[in-house]
Amino acid sequence: MSLELVKFDRAGLMQYVARQIKSVVPDDFDPIPDIDAHLDMALSRLHVCINAVKLWPVDRFDPLHSSQHCTFLYFLSHTIWKQTARKDTPLRLFLLNKALNAIDCFYEIELPEVFFIGHSVGIVLAKATYGNHLVLYQNSTVGKNHGEAPVLKPGVVLYANTAVIGRSVLRTGTIVSQGVSVINQITEANHMVFAGNHGRLSFKPTSRNILGDFFRDC
Repeated sequence: MSLELVKFDRAGLMQYVARQIKSVVPDDFDPIPDIDAHLDMALSRLHVCINAVKLWPVDRFDPLHSSQHCTFLYFLSHTIWKQTARKDTPLRLFLLNKALNAIDCFYEIELPEVFFIGHSVGIVLAKATYGNHLVLYQNSTVGKNHGEAPVLKPGVVLYANTAVIGRSVLRTGTIVSQGVSVINQITEANHMVFAGNHGRLSFKPTSRNILGDFFRDC
């Protein structure tokens, strides 16, 4: 099945994004050639992600759905950068995403094939290692410490106001509870993470398939 574009056809979507870019970076640069050349690949990547997310209708992309549009702008910026190594259009798409959705997700970051952004506001993502079926909520941070970046295995959920910093490893199925910081620590697989005493973490086995709330194939 093809991906249905809500409210726009292909040409209209290109013009819509170009006008959004101009509203944020009002210079003379024309992003249309890059967008036109790589839009189909970006939409193909978005299609896979949309169809995996349980909360979204399959085969349907609505640019006025903020989380979907946020995801699309990342895929478009990353696709253009990977295919061309040029930075002009990816940088403007990154700035647009930051302005519209208050997310700091640089175009060079390698996000997985399938991820879900619940609320984008305040999300900051470093150049870390991200596994598939990643879930991100508002004010979640993945950051480096002294040049060391975290590793997030598949099936990680970061609820609101969480942080994963430094040489941390979040093993498969780690669910980080609201407000918890994981700093230079290794979690237990398929456990929820809570704040413990004296800066330590507390772990509790997950009692149900939390990822199944988010993804069709989990």
